Amino acid sequence: MRRQEAEALILSAAEKVFAEAGFGGATMQLIADMAGLPKANLHYYFPTKETLYRQVVQNIFQIWLQAADIFDQADGPAEGIGAYIDAKMEISRRHPEGSKVWAAEVMHGAPVIQDYLETTLTEWTNGRISVIERWISEGRMDPIDPRHLLYMLWATTQHYADFGHQIETLNGDTALSDAQWNAAKSSVKGIILKGIGAKDHV
Repeated sequence: MRRQEAEALILSAAEKVFAEAGFGGATMQLIADMAGLPKANLHYYFPTKETLYRQVVQNIFQIWLQAADIFDQADGPAEGIGAYIDAKMEISRRHPEGSKVWAAEVMHGAPVIQDYLETTLTEWTNGRISVIERWISEGRMDPIDPRHLLYMLWATTQHYADFGHQIETLNGDTALSDAQWNAAKSSVKGIILKGIGAKDHV
């Protein structure tokens, strides 16, 4: 097995175990069992549980960062925020465990990744705030607080991952179908974009 394949297998297993057991409850043996590999293989690629955990958290955050690239490329908030909502909800659909790991870490005071919040997340957030403030100054959306808009976007889109079990229960104990996911994306975009008065042309 190539290094890249082995690391991907380990990270996928770790994401599931950390999501279910948390950092404290997870062990390298549990992750090795989930991956179907000897524990020694895990330590070869990731010397400690914290190293592996940080990589899992960094991976989901990098996926979220890529989803936000449209902010810098869009003509205005309707396009930019709409595409961001689409991308974030698709990530919640495809990577629910990663979102749960992030949420649990932050809810416990970010004991492992506080430095990441203070640097990478802060820099990213400030950059998106600048874009939103520019759209407001250009009259392309209502004068709202960009920071709280971002909080709302994160909370809404990640709800579909972090509270996936609740959503399935309310959906008759059935996972959302493709049509239901598309309807959810459309509804969330409509509610938020109308709420902030977003328009790409003035």
